[in-house]
Amino acid sequence: MKRVPTAELLDTDSGTPQEIAQSLADLRQINRRFGGVSTTQAMIEHVAGVVQARSLSLLEVAAGAGDTPHLVQQALRARGIHLEVTLLDRAATHLNHRRPGNGLPAVAADALELPFRDGSFDLVGCNLFVHHLSPDEVVRFAGEALRVSRAAALINDLVRSPLHLALVYAGMPLYHSRITRHDAVASIRQAYTPDEMRAMLAQAGAAEIEIFRHFLFRMGIVAWKHVQSHRENVAH
Repeated sequence: MKRVPTAELLDTDSGTPQEIAQSLADLRQINRRFGGVSTTQAMIEHVAGVVQARSLSLLEVAAGAGDTPHLVQQALRARGIHLEVTLLDRAATHLNHRRPGNGLPAVAADALELPFRDGSFDLVGCNLFVHHLSPDEVVRFAGEALRVSRAAALINDLVRSPLHLALVYAGMPLYHSRITRHDAVASIRQAYTPDEMRAMLAQAGAAEIEIFRHFLFRMGIVAWKHVQSHRENVAH
């Protein structure tokens, strides 16, 4: 299945405030049920095991309202891991949809030019973001994520495949927003495969790349800033 770049409506807020709010609500449910939260949680637990840390800082890029990192933060707390989260999104309007209880610090900025010094966070992560980017932009973003991180860049995204596209069409009745119905199909068509992601991350300078497959065509990618030589402490 060939990759087909397709503009997504939520990228440009192409809808009424109500439609945008409904689409963000759809995304919350998708991430809760179909790998958004669990994939990111698994990657962070994996990194924590490798670096033997119980406290980590995370910059979540293209975070939207921040629901997914907030849920991950809560889940990790129950596992004895403290996660300090900072949100970043290009649109302040998306950040403004944060719900009560999600008091995570947030900044509106360009993901391809992260406004932070080298090594400002242990981890730089994103969820359902990379498929929006062209291959050159993926390399650029990954380079920025590695620059700003101390340990690794984490990528949680979709896997492009015909079966995944068929499942998205079958799930159309679950979506509340016309934006979601359009963007869900566009997302699969322009998502990357694990092999494509590995090649782009290597080009961006990742010292070591681990790719894990998760429930319903999700992939979790840990792009390490430095080679990790000790594997006996890794918890898969």
